[in-house]
Amino acid sequence: MARWPASRRCKSRLAAGLGPARAARVQQRLLGHALAVLAQGTAAVGARGRLALAGAGPAAAARLLPSGQPLEAVIQGPGGLGERMARQFMVGLRQGYRQVVLVGSDLPLLTAPDLQLAFDALGDAPCVLGPAADGGYWLVGLNRGASALFSGIDWGGDRVLQQTLARADQLGLAPVLLPRQVDLDTIGDLQAWR
Repeated sequence: MARWPASRRCKSRLAAGLGPARAARVQQRLLGHALAVLAQGTAAVGARGRLALAGAGPAAAARLLPSGQPLEAVIQGPGGLGERMARQFMVGLRQGYRQVVLVGSDLPLLTAPDLQLAFDALGDAPCVLGPAADGGYWLVGLNRGASALFSGIDWGGDRVLQQTLARADQLGLAPVLLPRQVDLDTIGDLQAWR
């Protein structure tokens, strides 16, 4: 899942320190990295990769995809983050996929083996989460419908993972936790990658 990499359309917290144009360039590079990892990782596990984009239409989304790679572009649609995430899971499961994994596009250290770990975990558990250093998560995967997992969450705060784990417990999902990663949201996060 990603936002369109254009000035004033993405990375607002990063733009506060870098300016909107530079933040958009960072988003463009992060998205390019995420798409390359997605293509490699989904090929390794026999999955289908999809870019779910917010902030642009279908034609623009398709232009972001690397040529020659088996990726599809879709639009996230309206609503808050939880609603948009739940929609991606519902669509994937309705299309017959047994496992659906969502990952953000702001992960400079994301690798194809990270995706492999998530799909492997879903072979034994109904849910997988990749904790982020900021209290959120960088990856979520399900092998069954569970839209309620994404409701009642204070998105963008430092309790997203904690609240999601509580919701998962209420729903009987018992998630597997992947190794923690740092996502890139603020100027302080950027300093670690220079």
